[in-house]
Amino acid sequence: MKLAKKMSEEYKNRGRYILYSFVFLILGFIFAFSYRTLGKDSGETAESPTFQQEEQYREELIAQKERNKELADEIQTKQEEIRDFEKSFSENEDNHTVLVEEAKDLRLLLGVIPASGPGVRITLKDGDYDPVEQNPNDYIVHESHVLRVVNELKISGAQGIAINGQRISENSYIKCTGPVITIDGRTLPAPFVIEAVGDSDVLSSALNLGGGVVDGLVHDNIVVTLEQLKEIKLPALRDEA
Repeated sequence: MKLAKKMSEEYKNRGRYILYSFVFLILGFIFAFSYRTLGKDSGETAESPTFQQEEQYREELIAQKERNKELADEIQTKQEEIRDFEKSFSENEDNHTVLVEEAKDLRLLLGVIPASGPGVRITLKDGDYDPVEQNPNDYIVHESHVLRVVNELKISGAQGIAINGQRISENSYIKCTGPVITIDGRTLPAPFVIEAVGDSDVLSSALNLGGGVVDGLVHDNIVVTLEQLKEIKLPALRDEA
């Protein structure tokens, strides 16, 4: 009787162990399967085209936000500059007059409008020479002589310059061809009359400086006459187009 009871308890214990082992086996299988499934899904999600596309969009969005901030800061800076300009313009009513005068001076220098006022007239003539004994080129007015006068007048503040009635500009081209010179495609013979509108005292003094333009021309056997005039009228630059 005792033996049968003992065997019955052993069977019960053995069955309990088998049941526990089976339960643990099933749980272990479930955990392993879940781990593999979740791990695989995570890997596929990180490497999937959709995930990569979303990451790219996210990076582009961040970059665009940063760019928008930079543009907003730039706009604010420009607006402040505009406000400062408007303030300074409204506070100084003379600015408009100054700008108008500067524009007028610029148009005069470019030769696009007629010029009139006091100024000087310089006449350059070929020197007297004996063609048998002397070289004519040493007594003829060349473009270099004309350019000396023109450049000195510009430096001295001439508002407008004309040569033989031909208005010149900052870009005028002067070339010598024998006894004549060509200005912007127009041929002009000697003598060469250079007229300039500006402060006649300043222009005359600049040309007559010791060792200056007039002295250099005389040294080159050029006949020079200089007049100060109260009124000189210069035409606008001719349009040959």
